Amino acid sequence: MDTTVIGIDLAKNIFQVHGINSIGEVTIRKKLTRAKLIEFMATLPPCLVGMESCGGSNYFARKFQAFGHTVKLMSPQFVKPYVKGNKNDYNDAEAICEAVTRPNMRFVSIKSVANQDIQSLHRIRANLMQARTALVNQIRGLLAEYGIVIPKQIQNLRNKLPEILEDGENELSFLIREEFNLLYQDLVNLDTRIDSYDAKLMEICNNNKDCQKILQIEGVGFVTATAIVAAMGDPKTFKNGREFSAWLGLVPRQSSSGGKDKLLGISKRGDKYIRCLLIHGARATVFRVAKKEDQRSLWIKQLKERRGMNKTCVAVANKNARIIWALLSKDEDYKKVA
Repeated sequence: MDTTVIGIDLAKNIFQVHGINSIGEVTIRKKLTRAKLIEFMATLPPCLVGMESCGGSNYFARKFQAFGHTVKLMSPQFVKPYVKGNKNDYNDAEAICEAVTRPNMRFVSIKSVANQDIQSLHRIRANLMQARTALVNQIRGLLAEYGIVIPKQIQNLRNKLPEILEDGENELSFLIREEFNLLYQDLVNLDTRIDSYDAKLMEICNNNKDCQKILQIEGVGFVTATAIVAAMGDPKTFKNGREFSAWLGLVPRQSSSGGKDKLLGISKRGDKYIRCLLIHGARATVFRVAKKEDQRSLWIKQLKERRGMNKTCVAVANKNARIIWALLSKDEDYKKVA
């Protein structure tokens, strides 16, 4: 009988393929190289293809969809329980083949090339910002060895370092002044590159209708909007707003048993980059509600009095995530309640 379900264990060069027919009999069990895999999948009749969500999975998913296959991506942690025996490529492919047929399996949306482009911009920008933070800390630490202390905040360093290099009364020698000048030039170059990525993300945000929808929410800027739209893909992949919030790790972990519910801190699962952006945006929102009297601001102020600043920020981020899902899945505009 023809193959109806295929599980593929992705790798760098050698891929394990496991296929079964409609009654569960094994019809395919082979190893293929990268080039041979694409050729092999092009010759098969349309079937259900399961793969773990990992590096390169979106590329192969788009390729196989073009051949007429139905492709499903799964988180590796959900495939693990189906592995029988020791871990090897064959057992992994067999587990993937079985997991993709489960009716309650949770799947990952397949990213388009455009969404992957946006995610790549965010990854490069985040790496540059991390490098800038490390550079600023190094400069401040080295200056402290010479008795020169600069207050925190990167803007203080930008303003004071040129003055320090021009000051002939401090203990900086000619040799170290040259080195600090080179470090300052590195900082300027990093600032320029980060600004260029900000401009690219701003342009993408202005030309994307989904980004424009969620920009109306307090605490969501162009960086957060583009990151969420790129990572979410199809919003209907999630059944409701809570599932999307849980995917971001913004809901409590549970340790419940015997009918007794025990909720812990947030799970911190999923994309920590987006979770961080949402919480920082929520923190900015909480800081600005003091003089506001609308329904949302009153809720935030009451929550802050009861639960404190940090828990309020997480709660606002959780609510924003649910609102974002509702706006994108239902194709509606944000309506602020007075």
